[in-house]
Amino acid sequence: MTKLAYLDCACGISGDMTLGALVDAGVKIEDLNAVIGSLGLPDCRLVAEEVRRQGFRATKVNVMYPPEREHRNLRQILALIDSGRLTERQKDTARKIFTRLAEAEAKVHGTDIDKIHFHEAGAADAIADVVGAVAGFDMLDVGRIMASPVPTGWGTIKIAHGQCSIPAPATAELLQGVPLADSSIQGELTTPTGAAILSVLAEDFGPVPPMIIRQIGCGAGSNDWTERPNILRILLGESVAAGDFARSDQIYQLETNLDDLSGELIGYCIERLWDAGALDVYTAAIGMKKNRPGVLLSVLCRPAEADRLEQIIFRETSTLGIRRSTIDRHVLARQSHAVDTVWGPIQGKIARLGGNTPRFTPEFDACRRIALEHDLPLGDVYEAAQKAFDASRAAEK
Repeated sequence: MTKLAYLDCACGISGDMTLGALVDAGVKIEDLNAVIGSLGLPDCRLVAEEVRRQGFRATKVNVMYPPEREHRNLRQILALIDSGRLTERQKDTARKIFTRLAEAEAKVHGTDIDKIHFHEAGAADAIADVVGAVAGFDMLDVGRIMASPVPTGWGTIKIAHGQCSIPAPATAELLQGVPLADSSIQGELTTPTGAAILSVLAEDFGPVPPMIIRQIGCGAGSNDWTERPNILRILLGESVAAGDFARSDQIYQLETNLDDLSGELIGYCIERLWDAGALDVYTAAIGMKKNRPGVLLSVLCRPAEADRLEQIIFRETSTLGIRRSTIDRHVLARQSHAVDTVWGPIQGKIARLGGNTPRFTPEFDACRRIALEHDLPLGDVYEAAQKAFDASRAAEK
């Protein structure tokens, strides 16, 4: 059974908070030190201690290393990772995290990743944080990671390039597509290293999914904020649904009523919404005030796309207001699949509900293309694709 890890980022996330939570959840500090010691970083080691944050117990992990004068680039960091005693999966994940960091830094500085020299993110403690986090999740046999929306804090922070607003430029780049949470704390809650770890490892974001909790780890940050405990919690366990659902998450629903717009303009707006990444767009006929017929325009989207899609609706329609609501959803596990027919392969998707028989749905565009190429009824192509899938299932048995 795949183990699920849920990151409760109520006070943000950083590399040391992640390490602390993993050690608190059962990862042995000596095992992490064996991995980090293999990287060739001079005198670099982890030290764990129990601390209190606003009265709550947590584990604080500190990276001890001598002062460094030179800044590393991506090539040098990847070489350290490749030289370490990590599994291939651990190396691959660590490479992805530092490549994401390099891409974010390159974008904010207007250069390419080969010319980036890491400052804070290239120091020994950041390398130990990333490699230790990747190895720690692997040691706990975590197969899937989800996380809560992430607060960044507010105010300014001094970095190698001067005083910057929070979130720092690279952090903001790394958090694109990640839902952010409000916070009244003046200070940096989510660091670039924490954001990079989260952006690569977390598959979904939202509330705690249906799960049976087996272990809890609490990792402490360096500051002891008065507003809330500076702790990252990791909840470890199994999904209650036992694989029925691929994920549980939250999406936004945007709605507006239109009664003075032509069908052509509404249709154009719908096209723009699809192109901008909406999950679903649909309309319904409604009756409005003064007995006027109208159109209800509804859009489903991820939280990160909501503001952009609202701007499209405001720009392309005559509406003066848009209703926004949060919706919880469960999404079935699915995967791409192609079946072989007399006209060639047809792409589709397989959906799975627990241990039930997989359900195959041919892709409309694939069936439409074959129907037009061979002058066939579209329904016949759909039926042939389904029969091909059923036959392949029967052959497997």
